[in-house]
Amino acid sequence: MATEVSNTPAVITAPRIRTRRTRPVPEGGRVNWGLTVIVAIVSLIVLLPLYFAIAMALKSPAQTGTGTGFNFPWPIQWGNFRAAWDLTDTPLAASMSLLITVIAVIGEIIVSALAAWAIVRNWGHWQFRVTFGYLMLALFIPFPVVALPQVKLMAAISLDNPFGVAILHILFNLAFNVLLFSAFIRGIPVELEESARLDGCTTWQTFRRIVLPLLAPISATVGIFAFLQSWNDFMMPNLITANPKFQTLPVVQYLFQDQFTTNINVAFASYLMALLPTLVAFLIAQRWVVSGIMRGSIK
Repeated sequence: MATEVSNTPAVITAPRIRTRRTRPVPEGGRVNWGLTVIVAIVSLIVLLPLYFAIAMALKSPAQTGTGTGFNFPWPIQWGNFRAAWDLTDTPLAASMSLLITVIAVIGEIIVSALAAWAIVRNWGHWQFRVTFGYLMLALFIPFPVVALPQVKLMAAISLDNPFGVAILHILFNLAFNVLLFSAFIRGIPVELEESARLDGCTTWQTFRRIVLPLLAPISATVGIFAFLQSWNDFMMPNLITANPKFQTLPVVQYLFQDQFTTNINVAFASYLMALLPTLVAFLIAQRWVVSGIMRGSIK
């Protein structure tokens, strides 16, 4: 009896393997919750004093003597800001601070970018390497060491005014700014500048049309640092500016310290008005500060 053999191969099914469903990993890696909690707790070091200052600025002298300083006042005393505005002549003092800050920010970006570009693109010449080393040594010289010579120099050339303070801000921050710009410029291909020169651009046109737009991230970083330092600076305007009428806001607040001791609520209101521009500027530009530093360090 004959048997029929099938040529169809047998199909072997593989056993099903159960896979555990994994949670999607957030961009940048897993969240370190322990470190996040620590950062949140440390942030209270900044937030609690800020809240205390706001609460004290909105209180009356009678409300200050009752409860703790963290009690939010009711009713709110908005008149403290008006009193601080009139006492310190805030419009004039703020305009002097703004004048110095604007000149310093623009000057530091342009002067430092030009110096860093010249150093990086001429690194093969020993003169530029020596200049860079000389600027780096200036980072270790504190301002009090050269304060007296600078005061005499500014008075001798009739720059003992807000314009002289702005110029000194540009010069004293030149070393650090050149360091930031140099690290960033090294990542810009030199072929872009060579192609611009082949198209007929001069040196200034190459810098203005090619290099400077590419320096926007690091320029924002230098600009916000310059803004914060110039607006909050106390020592340099106090020493350089001869006429008390042209003093900046931090110096004017110090000059009216005796009046503030009689009413600390007006004092906190004045401090908050001086703090507001820097706080707003940093909140707006903080992402550029971090990105500019990181790009410069990577390149």
